[in-house]
Amino acid sequence: MTPVEIGAFSVVAIVVMVYLGVYIPIALGVVSFVSIWIMRDNPVIAFNFLKVAVEKGVTSYSFATIPLFTVMGLLVSKAGLGRDIYIVMNRAFRAVTGGIGIATVGANAVFAAVTGSSIASASVFTRIAVPEMRSFSYSKRFAVGVVAGSSVLGMIIPPSAMLIIYSFVAEVSVGDMFLAGIVPGIILTIAYIAWIIMAGHIRPSYLGTDIGMTEVAPLSWIEIIDKTVPTVALITIVLGGIYNGWLTPVEAGAAGALAALVIAVMRRSISWRGLWETAIETGHITASILFLIAMASLYSSMLGFAALPNQLNAFLESYNLGFTEVMILYVVLMLFLGTILDTASIILIVVPLFIALMESMGMSVIWFGIVTVIGAEIGLLTPPLGISCFVIKATINDPDISLKDVFFGAFPFAAIMLLVLILLIAYPQLSIGILN
Repeated sequence: MTPVEIGAFSVVAIVVMVYLGVYIPIALGVVSFVSIWIMRDNPVIAFNFLKVAVEKGVTSYSFATIPLFTVMGLLVSKAGLGRDIYIVMNRAFRAVTGGIGIATVGANAVFAAVTGSSIASASVFTRIAVPEMRSFSYSKRFAVGVVAGSSVLGMIIPPSAMLIIYSFVAEVSVGDMFLAGIVPGIILTIAYIAWIIMAGHIRPSYLGTDIGMTEVAPLSWIEIIDKTVPTVALITIVLGGIYNGWLTPVEAGAAGALAALVIAVMRRSISWRGLWETAIETGHITASILFLIAMASLYSSMLGFAALPNQLNAFLESYNLGFTEVMILYVVLMLFLGTILDTASIILIVVPLFIALMESMGMSVIWFGIVTVIGAEIGLLTPPLGISCFVIKATINDPDISLKDVFFGAFPFAAIMLLVLILLIAYPQLSIGILN
């Protein structure tokens, strides 16, 4: 077999192994190591590639963003900021039809800006928003659908773990990826809210029966300040520091983690035992992501060694495919893989294959990252492996709501994500204009 054939076979083998349940880094590492060994018929070369990949992941200064933003997100969850954000949003939109749904979207967007985790958002707001909506006669599919749909905002609104992983794979600035995710995240949030308002006027039964205006007790100014200032302060420290050039992403992560700790302590929401558990959980998450990045680096090296990205580029050029055709193929591929693989797997497997092609077409690697993450996010809402949907079903304590209801409820939001993705492809400046 030629190196190109071995490389192509390895990509298929990795997808199959991940689909069968093999741990992603194991699949990436084993297949890449064996492929390099076969290509050169020399295990020493394969071990050298592995050594370089591990060293590259461990010694990268930017890697420090992962544990820092992870511990910040965990502390924010313990401090109860998610519930506070939701309460304020719920009061703000109480006079609007579908107001609780809008409040859930808005709260998820803000919560994403201080956690960067869609799974955390899905878990938190399933417990808070779904029972609230059900108590006001919202339909069960809309209630779980709006939580599922808005939870994926954590993947695109910085600080997002997926943006960090992409920055390592594509070897671009974490700070640039964070900034590029701001406007697309806002657009997606506005699109969700617009859909809820439109559906409430055109087809009220979609939201529920007799929901009308949600009557809730108003908040005093002191309560509003108490519930919003900590979150606003964190967002200002992290994103404001990066955007104004005052802090590097690593420094912003450190400052955000310290601020989150201070907030948790001041609210007496964390004990010494809780702090220790947070540190342990941060270590587990960091170690798993480090292993993932190291094996992804080995995989990228194997593809380059096999010259597979160049061959893919030449193959597509032989068919005289333009930018539109290439992007249609890419989005279709992302949507297909999203039905069987998680977001991280898609990024790690697909990006090394296509990034050289994007660069040869003169497209921004930063923009390509935003497109990739949003495209992969759609898979979080689609069967059979819609992770956010499974998290919501596992979290919710309502036997009347089935997994089918969650997937059906999430479908309109997945469709909206696809429309926003098409918009970002057509107008790249929407994502990278903030960098100019």
